[in-house]
Amino acid sequence: MAYFPLTSRRAFLAGTAALSLATLAGCSTTEVLAPPGSGSDETDTVLGLINKLRQSRGLGPLVRDEAAAKAALSQADRMAKAGKMSHLIGLTDSFLGRMKSQSVALPAAENIAVGQADAAKAFDAWVHSPKHLENMLGPRYSGLGVAVMRNPKSGNHPYWAMVLSSPPVMDMPAAG
Repeated sequence: MAYFPLTSRRAFLAGTAALSLATLAGCSTTEVLAPPGSGSDETDTVLGLINKLRQSRGLGPLVRDEAAAKAALSQADRMAKAGKMSHLIGLTDSFLGRMKSQSVALPAAENIAVGQADAAKAFDAWVHSPKHLENMLGPRYSGLGVAVMRNPKSGNHPYWAMVLSSPPVMDMPAAG
């Protein structure tokens, strides 16, 4: 066993501790965290657009659904972190499982998009896609959540998610 004078032993231990901390600091998770402020809830912006569309087709309006808005933000965030547009990210991902775990009233649907500069352009892309339009005009849906998220580590592209849900519509109290 080597003998170190007390001062050298302390220096050695301090150096080892610093090296261990540096190693731990270099550890990372598999998720890339998006910087704060790189995402936003766009539900209120899209709500007027989608309700105008639904009214033109004789359908009732949608209302803001907080659970759907949170689920949309979560999905936009997941796509931005992964750097890809996909409903399912990961081997065990499930749309139904995600909606249930986020308390989104079922039935539900999800529209996604990438690259549109603002909410109106994302909405326009969905209107011009038959399957996305079908979701937006679904008569079973009464709730809406829309979000966008960007992640500089995945190209800073805007990733959009819309969640349509079926929360019970609350009747407005009668004017008295």
